[in-house]
Amino acid sequence: MRIHGRLEEPVELTVAQLRELPAHRVQVSFDCLGSGEQRHGFEGPKLWDVLCAARPRVDLSGRKQRLRFLLTVTGADGHCAVLSWAEIDPEFGGQQILLATSIDGAPLDEAGPQLVVPADHCGARYISAITEVWLGPAPEPVMPRPATPRST
Repeated sequence: MRIHGRLEEPVELTVAQLRELPAHRVQVSFDCLGSGEQRHGFEGPKLWDVLCAARPRVDLSGRKQRLRFLLTVTGADGHCAVLSWAEIDPEFGGQQILLATSIDGAPLDEAGPQLVVPADHCGARYISAITEVWLGPAPEPVMPRPATPRST
């Protein structure tokens, strides 16, 4: 899995390397459009911990500056989900979103890590076989120009 974007430098991580970070366990249930309700136990590091270890170039001291940052998580099948930095930042949403290294006790070394979003009722953001995580700012907003007075 490649982590790139607003980092000191891009990082390549294997499932075994992810396993070296502090692990968290969650039991989740979510609705899968093709398979109905799913119930699984996942284990792996928090996405927040993985990103912090990757040395993001994000001003962590300024709250408002952090709100502009987005994450995209892409799987081997091209499925992609967007998250905001604020969802995982402990000073904002602080969600315990994981990069799972195992599902129901089975290691994901061969398949690759899986994004786990425990607060989601829909399983669409449960990205399997993650190939990349990108971190970057949202585009700068285009500010409207003030209207110029018309002469009569």
